[in-house]
Amino acid sequence: MLDLTQLRSFVAVEQMGSFTLAAERLGLGQSTVSQHIQRLETTLGRKLLARDTHKVVLTGDGEALLSHARMMLSIEGQVQSLFKDSSLRGRLRLGVSEDFVTSQLPAVLEDFVRSHPSVDLELTVALSGALYEMQDNGEIDLVLAKRRLGDARGTLVYREPLVWLARDPDHVFAQGPLPLIAFPPPSVTRTIALEALSRMQVPWRIVCTCGSLSGLTAAARAGMGVLVQPRSMAPSGLKEIGAARLPLLEDVEFVLVPRKGADQALVSALSEDILGKVRGLRSAA
Repeated sequence: MLDLTQLRSFVAVEQMGSFTLAAERLGLGQSTVSQHIQRLETTLGRKLLARDTHKVVLTGDGEALLSHARMMLSIEGQVQSLFKDSSLRGRLRLGVSEDFVTSQLPAVLEDFVRSHPSVDLELTVALSGALYEMQDNGEIDLVLAKRRLGDARGTLVYREPLVWLARDPDHVFAQGPLPLIAFPPPSVTRTIALEALSRMQVPWRIVCTCGSLSGLTAAARAGMGVLVQPRSMAPSGLKEIGAARLPLLEDVEFVLVPRKGADQALVSALSEDILGKVRGLRSAA
């Protein structure tokens, strides 16, 4: 019989790509997580994880096990919830900014969904400005998005520097007015970038506008122009452009903003989960 504790460690390592980060997330020692994986591999008689030059990855047998492991942990969560008098129930509408989704959201949400199977979590992904507008209209209960420095809304999750990025900076600067790749309005990063360029009187032009970070990243990797992103979320294949060539950008802050009138028990539970996991991931990185 498979051990659910060992399966939980296996799923955490897959999500985080690291024994150290998985241990931080589970509140265990790294040696304990390693023992869980070793015992699971011994039980199955298969190698489940392998290391490449950057992180821990699944083997073919690990890939085959992953969906079944998640299903077993989900069933465990459902059973536990069934017999908990204090189990959370209801609907919670979560809005998350586009750039956060591709970096940390899966690891943050998976445990919450598994632990609270009676909560119907509805996810909306959009630009920060659009999410705030939707929340003002009563369409979203909790927003996880960016705010500018000096904005008092929400609870601070963490602060992050913005950086200029390009595949080949020298090629970009040889094109005349600075070619920009940007989210459409309302976009916090776009506004900050344009204000910085205007202050320094740097001529610019928009060469690509897209509401999807994957689209913007593709354009930047194709060498079309310069992209602005939080430093920790910088896509691979792009180089950071220093302050000697482009104006320094102000930091942004990622925050949690609840809607007045939302179910406070649900909002508080998810907010605490997000705060704990995101801050834990950043302190361990």
